[in-house]
Amino acid sequence: MKLAFLAVCHLTASLTAADLAVGNEASGEIKEFLADTVAREEIPGLVGAITSSKGVLALGSAGVRKHGSEVAISDADLIHLGSCTKAMTSSMIGTLVKEGALGWETSLIEALPDLKGAIDPSFYSVTLWQLLTHRGGVPANAKDWSSHARMPLIERRIALLKENLKLPAAHKKGSYLYSNLGYMIAGCIAERATGLTWESMMQKRLFTPLGMKSAGFGSPGALGDVDQPWGHRRSEGKWSPRQFDNAPSLGPAGRIHCSMSDWARFLGCYLPTGERLGLGQDGLKKLVTPIGQYAGGWIVAKRPWAKGVVLTHSGSNTMWYATVWLAPNLDRAFVVATNCRDERSHGICDQVIGRLIRINQSFVPAGETP
Repeated sequence: MKLAFLAVCHLTASLTAADLAVGNEASGEIKEFLADTVAREEIPGLVGAITSSKGVLALGSAGVRKHGSEVAISDADLIHLGSCTKAMTSSMIGTLVKEGALGWETSLIEALPDLKGAIDPSFYSVTLWQLLTHRGGVPANAKDWSSHARMPLIERRIALLKENLKLPAAHKKGSYLYSNLGYMIAGCIAERATGLTWESMMQKRLFTPLGMKSAGFGSPGALGDVDQPWGHRRSEGKWSPRQFDNAPSLGPAGRIHCSMSDWARFLGCYLPTGERLGLGQDGLKKLVTPIGQYAGGWIVAKRPWAKGVVLTHSGSNTMWYATVWLAPNLDRAFVVATNCRDERSHGICDQVIGRLIRINQSFVPAGETP
């Protein structure tokens, strides 16, 4: 088998020469499988990786940045995370809780007392943790995410909050309803506590401490250029390239992009010897302790191949699709993203995750036991 070279820039300094050798071989297998998948499924492109507390162990990419072009996707390209952003938002808010600026049980009306009389009283007692675990009883989405576009971003999100919580809760507080709006409201609470936009807080509290230099918001790349992958939707049976994203107001729920290497830096926070962002064991334990199956931006389950608990999530802005599975007991994360979205995307990404897991099982990095 022809092996792909895994560039040093995709790895942390703690990886050994033996890790590099094994990673190169695994990367070759990943690249070959992704190329076969892109051809078979007739999709624009895929990027997939196996990561650990040390960073990226193996990485591959296949396909093109934009349908109709010949510009290949590279291992270092930016990918859109969609709702995989939610774990990052929860982690950032966790740093505020650790510092005492907020509490997990802080209620909406405690954090934003000026909303009394502006929203229905049924929402007053909704807690920050309920919002982050989709149990706040708030609607799944804003009626119009693009409204109030001329307002500054902090004020715009508050305006959306008010207009979407005017009526009594249609869903019982405490029961599960997946809610992008709930994550925006959690972002509003953090913004009020700090006076900073969610975007500024993510940069200050997450991206910079973790060295995530590629991380940003919205569609990757310069408008009109093919310097980064474009998203795609199906139109009349063909892929239609698109270079836009959901409205900025939705940010805390799903507008982050970054490279696979930088995503691995974040995922390492939830693996045995990764960076902890100052959250400590208690903070991290809280973020992965679910109500039902959902914790702070993670679906929590158990799988035999993972030797116990797994954390997983998928995300899409309707033009991309990304999936992550973390296995803390293996010190592994398995990640994939495709720059397109249709009814097959979930299944395709699940197939890639399954192959990444099998590739990982076929080799043993230095210092580890099968």
